[in-house]
Amino acid sequence: MPRTHDRRGEPPRLARVTAHNGLRKMSLHKRRQPVNVLLERITTGVLASLFVMFSAQQVPGAAASNITDAGSSNSATPIPLVVTNNCHETIWPGIGTQNGIGPGTGGFALEPTFSMQMYVSPNWQGRIWGRTNCSFNSDGTGPSNLNGVNGNGAACLTGDCFGRLDCEFTGQVPTTLAEFNLIGGMDGKQTFYDISLVDGYNLPLAIVYIPAKNTTWIPPNLTNCACIASSGYLGEPSRMGFAYTNVSFPMPYESAQTNFGVANWCPWDLQEYPPSKPGNGIYPYPDDNIQRPVFDPCLSACASTNNPADCCTGVFNDPGVCRPSLYSEQAKAVCPDAYSYAFDDQTSTFIIPTGGGWQVVFCPDGRSTNILETFGPELRSLAAGGRVTDEILSRVTNRTYIETHPPPSSAGPLQPPMGILAVSVLLTAGRMLMGGRF
Repeated sequence: MPRTHDRRGEPPRLARVTAHNGLRKMSLHKRRQPVNVLLERITTGVLASLFVMFSAQQVPGAAASNITDAGSSNSATPIPLVVTNNCHETIWPGIGTQNGIGPGTGGFALEPTFSMQMYVSPNWQGRIWGRTNCSFNSDGTGPSNLNGVNGNGAACLTGDCFGRLDCEFTGQVPTTLAEFNLIGGMDGKQTFYDISLVDGYNLPLAIVYIPAKNTTWIPPNLTNCACIASSGYLGEPSRMGFAYTNVSFPMPYESAQTNFGVANWCPWDLQEYPPSKPGNGIYPYPDDNIQRPVFDPCLSACASTNNPADCCTGVFNDPGVCRPSLYSEQAKAVCPDAYSYAFDDQTSTFIIPTGGGWQVVFCPDGRSTNILETFGPELRSLAAGGRVTDEILSRVTNRTYIETHPPPSSAGPLQPPMGILAVSVLLTAGRMLMGGRF
């Protein structure tokens, strides 16, 4: 993704890069569920007959705000699931179903500005991720050529599903994940969801709640989280904004990061496709003074090493023992509301009453959200009591509170080395001279 100095410049684009290495072993992150949930299976035949009425539809410009009748907590009501491509190139979303009835597809192509409207069962548990730079054969059963896009048979540069368009398993790491458990909690009356970077990061992503008729009272600045860790996609630094919310409920943002600084958050050795030589011979080592790829997917420490200490497995399967890695700390700095490692539950899991639908937006507007750190007590109260009290409503509409909580971090933004800064300025100027294209 080419970098731009702000959102007013030419939109960033997914760039094809030449892969120098093959597919790494797939790493499925395993972590403790916040609550040990026994998922009750709903009769497949009954729900399947309902889903016949709702076929997947790809429509231009669909958004959560114009998807009506989002359903309720009624166990027989299909739940809307909308996937939107706000990027400036085609992506290929992948969908994995772990429980319940999925949308009837495991993947599809999605052009810029388009959305795919689907439905899942009320007990659905699954994940959604984006695939990039894909090239499939005519029936979608493999890559368009024998060697694939990376020389090892993959049809997609990131998020590949064993070369298939219709995913049957999870995607190849690194991927940014949207994860859902629609019937969580001890009584099945809560929805658990999160943005996960536990296996790595490839695309900016937001999760937007589509209220049901009986949940329109839930403030959008408590539910609509976003992770934007790609240069060129960040809005101007601010403690709050109004992407995927409204003027009554300002969204708390991570405010320290800049487009220049966020380009370098991924630890050097965890880049999936690092540059093969230092800045075309211009910039010397150390590595951080080398121009990074414009599209720079990042492996997590666990996905890269499979080390128990990084993956919180074996003797490290204990929150008191397993500690966040450098990757986790950097990921949390750019995306405060995202899972960064296996025991990151308290600052990464969203829990709201069951009911309503969901929209997953790739390359969302705005900035990374900071909802859980700003409104943690309010969200816990909502999850426990199932209602918004007057005290919660007063807090989430208070702009002064949002602008001052939490206190600004002493760490500050991730600063790019001077060499990178100079290259970014030159690249931006070059794109302007070439009509805005990289």
